[in-house]
Amino acid sequence: MPHLFSPLTIKSIEFKNRIVVSPMCEYSSADGFANDWHLVHLGAFAVGGASLVITEATAVSPEGRISPGDLGIWKDEHIEKLKQITDFIHQQGSVAGIQLAHAGRKASHDVPWQGSKQIRSDAAGGWKALAPSAIPFTDAEEAPQELDRAGIEKIKADFRAAAIRALEAGFKVIEIHGAHGYLIHEFYSPLSNQRTDDYGGTFENRIRLLLEITESIKEVWPADLPLFVRISSTDWTEGGWTADDSVALAKILKGKGIDLVDCSSGGNVAAAKIPLKPGYQVEFAEKVKKEAGVLTGAVGLITKSSQADEIIQTGQADMVLLAREMLRDPHFALRAAHELRHEAKWPVQYERAKW
Repeated sequence: MPHLFSPLTIKSIEFKNRIVVSPMCEYSSADGFANDWHLVHLGAFAVGGASLVITEATAVSPEGRISPGDLGIWKDEHIEKLKQITDFIHQQGSVAGIQLAHAGRKASHDVPWQGSKQIRSDAAGGWKALAPSAIPFTDAEEAPQELDRAGIEKIKADFRAAAIRALEAGFKVIEIHGAHGYLIHEFYSPLSNQRTDDYGGTFENRIRLLLEITESIKEVWPADLPLFVRISSTDWTEGGWTADDSVALAKILKGKGIDLVDCSSGGNVAAAKIPLKPGYQVEFAEKVKKEAGVLTGAVGLITKSSQADEIIQTGQADMVLLAREMLRDPHFALRAAHELRHEAKWPVQYERAKW
């Protein structure tokens, strides 16, 4: 059996292979509601054989959205459609996961196909972004509002409430979004956090929000269901967050009950120079896995079945997350099985198309 198709058990959940659909924003919601686009988009990956399908960044509050088109889980009315989606994913033998997110200072932006520009708080459809410090993402943008203690407590409560709704909606995995320059990353990176209170300054203070959000979710999330965290392993900028910081954080997260660290990078510095190449972030997943002793996920320009299999075979990571390649081919897992000479189970409706 190819290593990519070896099962992996995390707590009470057995993943049938190591192929994961990475969260991908669709910017196709109104007032946070999932719709038939999300059902077909996410459902196709389950039909295509991925073991875990994670929703796009799902906002825990209206002000936590990147754009007005973001998916949300800040009210009970969001649950019904999400439950339809998770039911379908599970019917196909895949596992439904949700990424809980708050955009921080990168909130209130237009959708990509309309330019992605910031919608200022005094403009129609815009709102005031929140952040650890009143530092805009770029000089051309409106500065966010620095969170006070009450605001921080609200965010922790929002993540907790979102986790309750996620469970009711049928999700089996939660991933806390702590990457890509969004709120949690803004707190732990010294480049965006200039606070002088208990949430700023030292490494221990800057990671405090992530640890407290983790604890708030664990209060309501079943102990037998997996809990992941996505981090940006480096800011790719001098004076910023580093891979060694990520190892130190991962050790603490493991001790707090986090089951897997999903190792991405960047997103917090607009001008950062990122050396893109196939699998350019895999080294971070390998470093964190080996030095922190925690399960990791590798993500970033992973496009070939042989490449994904090698990552698992060589012990660089425990799961492989794919995004754009899944958009190009939602049946990547079935194709990978064929290319790696593995007999994967196909949906009975599609068996006549097997290679």
